[in-house]
Amino acid sequence: MEKEAKVKKVIPEGYKKTEIGVIPDDWDILRLDETSKVIDSLHQTPNFIEDGFAMVRVVDIKSGTLNLEGALRVDEKIFKEYIKNYQPKQGDIVLSRVGSYGISSFVDTNELFCMGQNTVVIVPYVGNKYLYYVLNSNIIRKQIEEGSFGSGYKSLSLKNIKELKLQLPKIRSEQIAIASVLFDTDALIEKLEELIAKKKAIKKGAMQELLTGKKRLPGFSGEWGEESFDEVMFRINAKEHQVQTSDYQKTGKYPVVDQGKDLVIGYSDREEKSIQCPKGGVIVFGDHTCIVKFVDFDFVVGADGTQILVAKSGHCTRFYAFRLMYHGISTTGYNRHFKFLKERTFFSPDLKEQTAIATILSDVDSEIEKLKQKRDKYIMLKQGMMQQLLTGRIRIYDSN
Repeated sequence: MEKEAKVKKVIPEGYKKTEIGVIPDDWDILRLDETSKVIDSLHQTPNFIEDGFAMVRVVDIKSGTLNLEGALRVDEKIFKEYIKNYQPKQGDIVLSRVGSYGISSFVDTNELFCMGQNTVVIVPYVGNKYLYYVLNSNIIRKQIEEGSFGSGYKSLSLKNIKELKLQLPKIRSEQIAIASVLFDTDALIEKLEELIAKKKAIKKGAMQELLTGKKRLPGFSGEWGEESFDEVMFRINAKEHQVQTSDYQKTGKYPVVDQGKDLVIGYSDREEKSIQCPKGGVIVFGDHTCIVKFVDFDFVVGADGTQILVAKSGHCTRFYAFRLMYHGISTTGYNRHFKFLKERTFFSPDLKEQTAIATILSDVDSEIEKLKQKRDKYIMLKQGMMQQLLTGRIRIYDSN
């Protein structure tokens, strides 16, 4: 009796406990093959051509709307062979069985295409967008992980896909209302992605024009000078500021910066190891990776191969950071590359123009960062909404 009372306390009124979690009383648990037709692809590799009909392979299937731009192409004969069983259409869902197994894309295109090996088409009998979001939820992901097989290169059987258990509102208008909210959020995220891509393209064009002197800012003229590496910058000894990978923390007073692509890789509280960043910032150059980063905060150095550079008097560190980001050192594998950087000569204007150019490019970077932060907030918001809406913890209905 005591046990039953505890269960009743955990499960709110109007909800029920099921094998996949707590859901509303008026929702069903159904297998995927009870909500959809699940169609396997041919398990063979065709010859591809430069132009023709798109063939969706595992690598083309990513969470979101199906994108056929990068898909390989097949001729009409192969296309007809592959669609004998079924021809995918707008409103379907496609799913991968290997690689990033269990990932699905929503088909929102009228372009004719066929499915490559190790892919599945799902033709919903229920709300298709609702079903797409359920297939990308944590509830389904857990079942997919449990149903996958293979120690390294994991895959899903067609049987396991068909037997996936889904939570489903009985009222179709509720399915549509839930999907509509999530779809609108996806549209906002996609628009922000487009804005970020546009800003990056603007920055790339500005770097090409401004960092080479092809375009001069108003009020500046005169020839650019050519100077060696040693004439424009010097190196700070990074070894005395370095901490071992095993010493990285998840939180701490000082960010850890290394030669990897991420700006910050961890944190440390070791004040004696910190670099008190000069006013104009520093350039971080990856001796092995050739990655260039600009840092304008106090930090400690992580891992071997991190080179710290500062512009000399009369030069702008941030300007040279952008120069090296635009035209840096090409990697030759996991070798030392700083020696090649030391041999580099730089064409550059006077300090005033360097600073003006760096300011313009920094402003674009700030705009991009703000857009990224906004996008990331929407992504987190969507994840929370999926958790609430797809389990019925929050109920919404179409008023029509």
